[in-house]
Amino acid sequence: MNKSQIENSQEKLNRLAWLMDSSFRIPGTQIRFGLDGIIGLIPGFGDALGALISSHILTQAAQMGAPKSILLKMAFNIGFDAVLGIVPVVGDVSDLIWKANQRNVQLLNDYLNQPEKTVIHSRLFVGILGLLGFGLMILIGFFGFLVMRWLWLSVQ
Repeated sequence: MNKSQIENSQEKLNRLAWLMDSSFRIPGTQIRFGLDGIIGLIPGFGDALGALISSHILTQAAQMGAPKSILLKMAFNIGFDAVLGIVPVVGDVSDLIWKANQRNVQLLNDYLNQPEKTVIHSRLFVGILGLLGFGLMILIGFFGFLVMRWLWLSVQ
């Protein structure tokens, strides 16, 4: 993509993020929410539809040449928002706080303005996330071992 196409895409993505995360204000407060919060109220597939719309930002970032570490961080933001959205009430409150679309557009804008710094931060995030995932697997395996040991000893 050339520079004018990237700038045009950035503007469209900024508008999409605003529409999905901050286009409405609760009267008398500074609390903002968007279509993502409204779509998320639809039981069953609302959060999946919100994640599908959010993935457009991810796709555009890939077309703009964002590295995998940034794309992974963006995918985490979308997935975290979708998983929180599954939980009644918690998901609705998280739409007021998390704002995955605005986070992702800001991440993309930061990458386009300061690529080295943004890549380092996103690699660090992905590395920490990988270590946490590995630690969780070890922890689950350890508890599985303890349960199997307990069952084995209780049978004898």
